[in-house]
Amino acid sequence: MAATVSARIWSSTLTGTSILAPVSCGRTAGVSVFPPRVATFDCYGTLVDWDGGLGTFLHALALRLGDPEPPPGRVLRERWEAIQFELVQGPYRPYKAVLVEALRALAAERGWALDDGEGEALVRAMRSWQPFPDTRPALERARAAGVRLVIVSNTDRDIISHTLRQLEVPFDDVVTAEDCGVYKPSEIVFRRALERVGEPPEHVLHVAFGFKYDIPPAQRLGMRTAWVNRGAEARPADANPDFEWRDLWGLAELARTPDP
Repeated sequence: MAATVSARIWSSTLTGTSILAPVSCGRTAGVSVFPPRVATFDCYGTLVDWDGGLGTFLHALALRLGDPEPPPGRVLRERWEAIQFELVQGPYRPYKAVLVEALRALAAERGWALDDGEGEALVRAMRSWQPFPDTRPALERARAAGVRLVIVSNTDRDIISHTLRQLEVPFDDVVTAEDCGVYKPSEIVFRRALERVGEPPEHVLHVAFGFKYDIPPAQRLGMRTAWVNRGAEARPADANPDFEWRDLWGLAELARTPDP
């Protein structure tokens, strides 16, 4: 049984910003589990600015299609994401189909006259979305400290290949929903990732922005978890991630932490 981990605010020596970190590192079955041997990552929203990219796309689309009173991009994005979350829990379909179907459903709600090209425009836009400013330097620090880096993404091989070029950081492996035939929050995706990394779950830290997609299933399999709460959102009532950070500098700091 893992030791209980509580959290406190600490000041990062790398950035001077406050981040949330555990008071104790914790051990499982007498084996030290921090710093991690492997860090797995949700990609979009964690490494790449998903919120900004999708919100900007949807708001521009609303204006282009003549929506007389388009809500802010954030509101459109949140509704699109709610539709997507329902879709990915149904029968598997390719991620590009999920993108397009969610867009069509949103368009129907808003009364937009959507043509077939708008779905492909969203796919092209997603391929171009940029990493957060902290992503590359924090990952490079973690990698230099010996942490293996693996992406676990609810996308497909085509889209993630473009994103990897944007990230410009070497990853040891990439696991996509396309590889698994199912989407997060299914545990199947995380089981596949654990099989690929070849480490016990307590030595793997899953780092994610999308709480409901990532943190609960990773925890159920015994992985350690870090919630990257970039928007300073309220923590869900039943949530207990091992770490809560505002950015990825928390990982860089953790990777330098001596094994207790």
